[in-house]
Amino acid sequence: MGKKADLMVTQEEILKKIQEKSNHPLLVPELLRILSIPREERRAFKKLLEELVEQGKLIRTRGHRYGLPQKMNLVIGRFKGHRDGYGFVIPEEPGIDDVYIGIRSREDAMHGDRVVARIESRKRDGRREGRIIRVLERAHSRFVGRYERDRGIGFVVSSDRRIAHDLVIPANQTGGATPGQAVVAQIIAYPTGNRNPQGKIIRILGEATDAGIDTEMVVEEQGLPKDFRPEVLAEADRIPERVQPEMIAERVDLRRLPTVTIDGEKARDFDDAVSIEALPVGGYRLFVHIADVGFYVAEGSLLDQEAYVRGTSVYFPDAVLPMFPERLSNGICSLNPHEDRLTLTAEMRFDTRGQRTGYKIYDSVIQSDERMTYTGVRRILVDKDPELLRRYSPLVPMFQAMQQLAVQLHRSRLERGSLDFDLPEPQIVLDLQGKTVNIVEEERSIAHRIIEEFMLAANETVAEHVSKMELPFLYRIHDEPDPQKMAAFNEFLHNLGLHLKGASALHPLALSEILEEVKDRPEERLINHVLLRSMKQARYSAENRGHFGLAAPFYTHFTSPIRRYPDLVVHRLLREIQEGKGLSPKRSDLWRERLPKIALHTSERERVAMEAEREVVQRRKVKFMAEKVGEEFGGFITGAAAYGFFVELESLFVEGLVHVTSLSDDYYLYREDLHALIGEHNRRSFRIGDPVRVRVERVSVDDWTIDFSLVEEDRPKAPGKGKSEKTAPKKPAQKRPPARARSRSSKGRKRG
Repeated sequence: MGKKADLMVTQEEILKKIQEKSNHPLLVPELLRILSIPREERRAFKKLLEELVEQGKLIRTRGHRYGLPQKMNLVIGRFKGHRDGYGFVIPEEPGIDDVYIGIRSREDAMHGDRVVARIESRKRDGRREGRIIRVLERAHSRFVGRYERDRGIGFVVSSDRRIAHDLVIPANQTGGATPGQAVVAQIIAYPTGNRNPQGKIIRILGEATDAGIDTEMVVEEQGLPKDFRPEVLAEADRIPERVQPEMIAERVDLRRLPTVTIDGEKARDFDDAVSIEALPVGGYRLFVHIADVGFYVAEGSLLDQEAYVRGTSVYFPDAVLPMFPERLSNGICSLNPHEDRLTLTAEMRFDTRGQRTGYKIYDSVIQSDERMTYTGVRRILVDKDPELLRRYSPLVPMFQAMQQLAVQLHRSRLERGSLDFDLPEPQIVLDLQGKTVNIVEEERSIAHRIIEEFMLAANETVAEHVSKMELPFLYRIHDEPDPQKMAAFNEFLHNLGLHLKGASALHPLALSEILEEVKDRPEERLINHVLLRSMKQARYSAENRGHFGLAAPFYTHFTSPIRRYPDLVVHRLLREIQEGKGLSPKRSDLWRERLPKIALHTSERERVAMEAEREVVQRRKVKFMAEKVGEEFGGFITGAAAYGFFVELESLFVEGLVHVTSLSDDYYLYREDLHALIGEHNRRSFRIGDPVRVRVERVSVDDWTIDFSLVEEDRPKAPGKGKSEKTAPKKPAQKRPPARARSRSSKGRKRG
């Protein structure tokens, strides 16, 4: 860094001055003059300029001038590639639309790289197209995939289908791998305009057909931290296994309050517990107890640093990558039954309509009475199971009160405009060897609703509590949908005889009313899918901008500090605020500087985790369907494009493509406004949400694709339209990307 420590001007000041004083890119002498840099600091200043260029905050032109990217029609972001070669640059600056990058415009960028893109054109619908002009940061130093040989040349085919390049492996760098094995390879040379990347194999993962290989490959692909370093485990081992008397001296003692955890059957880390009391005057007092992880994990400690790097726990069908070592996540920080545990409690009072009338937030100590499961609570409340009613008789009135309050909270949330998609999710069923034997719908019952509503209530309460103090804080925000996407959605509704109220100044209540209007109607699934795809992704932010999807002016993540780093940060801020009745100016300044970085990093880690979880599920689905070739299934259309339409099988949550060339009764044209393929002559349509019956024609576990064909049923022909299947005209070839098996959540970004 040279003399950077002696330099009086900061990066922020340089950028601010250029913003204020310049209407064109500047030469170094101009910058020196504008910023009044003394002669003895000029060398350090030039190094600082280079750092800004490397970070993408400044652009250096061929004429050695320096300017701001946003003033030069440039965008900084991550390149998201497609296996067919094209891709998109996802801007780092929130709220800016993605930039389409054609095959010839990606230069030497690979999927995931941080790049500078120049905007070169704008389509009539507002979409931007551009060219990558510089790679700022490489996303990959390794390749994970299948080793193959062809004509004496070895190469690795990436299992990440968005990486369009094959990695060439010289004969002396194979590491003993044989064709067909899953491997990890180190990149030696990155691609250029006319040459593939080159590398060497550094690890053999196993045979590509092994049951658990998909999880291992995705973990390697995404660079997910797997094992904890010895020094981190040693720090965890120094934390006591039991709550000591001196730890609870200043806490509210709630150990006699009836309390339970409610989680899935396989859960082992319990970071939330709940209690409830019916009030004599009507309404309820709800207690949401959250594990006090911050008490054990000091700010800046090795455990804290490791948790920040990971950002979140990652959950696969056959494995979990926890954010904290097991000694914490399943031990002292887990609210295990019949054990004293330190917690932060949000105590909230609600009236009979589910409106919050008061609250307290404080440090507490609890002892959970029972570790309940969603299935068990459902069997008590819905099935009235005699055995469970007897076994948990002292707690049954509490479960009934929880049900009543959850129903009220849900109704109240919908009335204000909260969006409730409530789409079914798949659950991968494994045998003892880890092979996928079935894909079923994940259970959703009143027990899930209870915990969901109570956690939402606690998160909103904590966010509102701190927001009113106007102190630095970490929020969970969800921006309003893009107006152009909402206009397209409204046009789509018009074609179904529906109308979106106030589309020009959209309120979430208008969307909520649409979802309610189509409930249990044939087009319900169709509208849910299209709307979900039109929404933005929720993220973390140091600025409170509200949560559109929840119709909540204040929202944060407070309830899962064992598995989400932002929740741990929220706990720390709460403790500082509670203990000092506010924050000192010094701590406020420190948090204001740190929180935007934490928000950006944890949002990125969340996206990586979601992507990894989806990818493993997708691969599991494809391998499962490889044994179903030739079988027929009912399904519904989930997407349409010029090259065909996607179908999700009703019972298996598996998606594949019916290619347009397999539709031999007509020429089919894509109508984007209708989300449909429509026959040119017979006017037959294939539209999102339509039920269809398909046959599994082809499954490729090499490129993770599934192809379906339409099973034709007896149906009347349109009068005077079309020809018989035997005499249908030969269709021209239409290029299409490969079909992908996608989990439901891969089609729309998760919210919440």
